[in-house]
Amino acid sequence: MNLEENTRLEEISTIPFWKADERILKSESAGESNMNVVVRVTTNLRSVIIKQSKPYVNKFPQIPAPIERIDVEHEFFKAIGKSSTLRNYSPQVLKFIPEQHLLITEDLGKGSDFAGIYRGDFKLGKTDVNDLCDYLIALHGLEPKAFPDNTLMKKLNHEHIFSFPFQVENGFDLDSIQYGLQDLSLKYKTNIPLKRKIEELGKRYLKQGETLLHGDFYPESWLKTGAGLKVIDPEFAFLGDPEFDLGVLFAHLDLGQQPEEVKTKILQTYALPLSPELLNQYQGVELLRRLIGIAQLPLNMTLPQKERLLEKAEQLILS
Repeated sequence: MNLEENTRLEEISTIPFWKADERILKSESAGESNMNVVVRVTTNLRSVIIKQSKPYVNKFPQIPAPIERIDVEHEFFKAIGKSSTLRNYSPQVLKFIPEQHLLITEDLGKGSDFAGIYRGDFKLGKTDVNDLCDYLIALHGLEPKAFPDNTLMKKLNHEHIFSFPFQVENGFDLDSIQYGLQDLSLKYKTNIPLKRKIEELGKRYLKQGETLLHGDFYPESWLKTGAGLKVIDPEFAFLGDPEFDLGVLFAHLDLGQQPEEVKTKILQTYALPLSPELLNQYQGVELLRRLIGIAQLPLNMTLPQKERLLEKAEQLILS
């Protein structure tokens, strides 16, 4: 089955999942998804979420992506199933159909992600920060005996984190995002010591580590629901440096203009071993790629504000 947001109900009913007395009433988009097609299906008995991976990025169909990423997501949910803490923050898997690259989970309700922090809509509350800490501590404390290496997804991510944003001529006009950003980016695209450090960090990212990571731990992977904060979309999950998840988190706290004490609170709570230098480097490169790469965010920032963050990122990486 080739799932799309406008797939007919008759086709959805052919998925080998539904109960005998279940009638499909409607289907609709479950929200904007960067990587996969995600549909909410309502029946006379319940509402579920159906996700299907395609051989390309849903938001950017011109970018190829490994279709097997849905398998990794399924393996991630299996791995965290051993932790009651992580189960509490995650949707329940109802059915996995590997031959159709389909994953069916419970519907967490029509909650919203945390992208509002980029627009200045709100600040993270104490409960939100505690939840994010609890999740990462529980996740990074797992000791999975085996997990897919997820090499193809890591290579895709590597290109857009450590390579593409720093190519002088990459075909992406940053002035179409904000006038003046293109010229501003050249300072970092032509900084040889910075690019060497980023290249070294990228090589480290591609190596196999020992800690299970979410791999994309940022506000659009966190959901506000009636049952509290939930974490979704672990298709980038891999075994690597815990500093990567934390570095991504810290970068997005900066991009969302959250108070510095939030990071301080997280570091005080996160009791597992960490390399401050590595954390800084991952935070810095995530800041750079979100500001001058293709994976743009709905930031409510002036050009001088972005310039200050770019300078901070450079210092984090090189210091």
